[in-house]
Amino acid sequence: MLSKRSPGHLSPLSVSTSIERYLKYLQGEQNKSPLTVENYRQSLEMLRELLDVDRVIDVNKDVVRTYKQQLHEFRSRSGNPLSVRTKNHHLTVMRAFLRYLVQEEELDVYPPDRILRFKEEQRQVKVLRGEELPRLLNAPDTSTRDGKRDRAILELFFSTGLRLSELRSLNRRDVNFQTREISVRGKRGKIRVVFVSDAAAEALREYLESRTDHILPLFIRHPARASVVMPPGEEFRLSRISLYGIVKKYARMAGIVTNPSPHTLRHSFATDLLRNGADLRSVQELLGHRDLSTTQIYTHVTNPQLKEVHKKFHNKP
Repeated sequence: MLSKRSPGHLSPLSVSTSIERYLKYLQGEQNKSPLTVENYRQSLEMLRELLDVDRVIDVNKDVVRTYKQQLHEFRSRSGNPLSVRTKNHHLTVMRAFLRYLVQEEELDVYPPDRILRFKEEQRQVKVLRGEELPRLLNAPDTSTRDGKRDRAILELFFSTGLRLSELRSLNRRDVNFQTREISVRGKRGKIRVVFVSDAAAEALREYLESRTDHILPLFIRHPARASVVMPPGEEFRLSRISLYGIVKKYARMAGIVTNPSPHTLRHSFATDLLRNGADLRSVQELLGHRDLSTTQIYTHVTNPQLKEVHKKFHNKP
């Protein structure tokens, strides 16, 4: 049985070396997505820069307290402080890193469970209301090829509740028009099935019929250039920034002043289901949430309905 290494064995393991080993572990052993690994890398680079120690075994309560204070004082290039949610993300990554050192490297480091996150207020969910949603969905000019693509993107976001990264990773073969289903790989590599509405299916058909290429990605840029290349054509896949910009562009065109994002459409998808009677467990599955508590941020939309139920049925003579 292996025992924890003695302090003498630990001294050569620097923070920088430990971070690189952890990132390789995430990619090679945990099969984390490139996006997840990059997010962890960025957070751990901040950790390395702000920690006032060279070796992981030197992380103690005072070091953690100083790091948390530095997160409070940190300012972005535009001079903005970190949100509580972002600071907690960095603390979560730090905890995961230390847990790796304990479990995989067998190091006697500061206990990760002692690192407490900052208290967050209940998350407020931004959704499209009233006529905002149809105005957004109808904003693209579908007489053009890009307009057909962008309409399909907007319809699919709202029809499925997909995350931006999930929609971006879709390939043409992932869409089953016969069953109106898409199998998507979500966070932690979990596969789930999402369902395509009639409007989204029609928008997707019109968009795909306008394409003359044979490459694999579902949503692409430069379709004329893509038509002369062989599959897979990964370099033509729309970027995250492009997809984000498409939602922003048509929100402005539709006169929606709440500045919606792709995640706003995901929120709108969830709240639409709940308003129409879906149960929370089903919405959890459709969104790909691991914990029901994450889905419960949407229960605010049922509060008016609960109030009416209480008024109608409670304390009647």
